[in-house]
Amino acid sequence: MNSDFSAARVHLERAQDYLRGTDKTSEQARQALDQLIEAVAIAQFTKPRSNVVHYPFGKVARRS
Repeated sequence: MNSDFSAARVHLERAQDYLRGTDKTSEQARQALDQLIEAVAIAQFTKPRSNVVHYPFGKVARRS
């Protein structure tokens, strides 16, 4: 099963929006969520490259 980084990012951003308080705990939680959002965004946009099968170069005999 693959991770849905896009959906995870949306939920983390929504959680960050709910932490509107000016208290120390809210500020620390927003900073922690900020780091998580950044990590998820990096994972979302640096997907592993797929395996590509290369055909050999050169002349190929054609069927008549």
